[in-house]
Amino acid sequence: MPTFSAPDGTALAYHDSGGPGAPVVCLPGGPMQSSGYLGDLGGLTAHRRLVRLDLRGTGASAAPADPASYRCDRLVADLDALRAHLGLDRLDLLAHCAGANLAALYATRHPERVGRLALITPSVAAVGIDIPAEVRLATARLRAQEPWFPGAYAALADLTAGRGGDRAALAPFFHGRWDDAARALDARSDRDRNDEAAAVYGSPGAYDPAAARGALARLTAPALVLAGEVDLNSPPPATAEYAALFRGARHVVQPAAGHQPWLDDPARFTATAAAFLTGSPAHAGEFAR
Repeated sequence: MPTFSAPDGTALAYHDSGGPGAPVVCLPGGPMQSSGYLGDLGGLTAHRRLVRLDLRGTGASAAPADPASYRCDRLVADLDALRAHLGLDRLDLLAHCAGANLAALYATRHPERVGRLALITPSVAAVGIDIPAEVRLATARLRAQEPWFPGAYAALADLTAGRGGDRAALAPFFHGRWDDAARALDARSDRDRNDEAAAVYGSPGAYDPAAARGALARLTAPALVLAGEVDLNSPPPATAEYAALFRGARHVVQPAAGHQPWLDDPARFTATAAAFLTGSPAHAGEFAR
């Protein structure tokens, strides 16, 4: 397992697929979940070399001496240390969910070091986008014909109304198909997440939305924001607002996909992501909305 040293001496690990081309550094969500759940991102390793980073205190990476260093803005230095370790002037970044917050902060602090930026079903916390309850409810109602819908929707309605509720009941809303594979992934996410680190990741001081918005508006690197049509976590209206922060980002909504679109339709996801990351002129325009 290859490792490198963070600026504070913490030993960090990464997983190198050895695929073609320059590395694409992949940042997991969770927050603070081991990168293992990303796998080969639906076969994307056939098109680009993927380097999955285990953030400090997750996966094969060591826990830091100072737990305060789990805060998202402090992880920017870890990511830049990986860039230097790989011998790259610029990083192509693919970030999932909460990993998009780290990618946004990296682009804010080091815009000249970003080559291409792919944000997959991103968290919008770092850029301060509000997701109204009705947007989540409307996204949820797209699943009204599913057998599990009544109980899950009732729990969502209670939570959005501030009445409390069973968050575990919402799990099917985050997957394009609520099958055995989705259930296994949902269970794995609990096991692979560092809960102590997750509590610190987005704590006060982690984000400066105004600064991030300004930096992304000036970013010259190509950007892709990819949403899942039925993803309750990152609904398409919110991801469209995110894409609009950039000068010319492409916003793509993958039909019938949830929060892990590479699992719901690997071929479609890979076609979109590979075209963007390889700079293909036929960049999956038929999937854009």
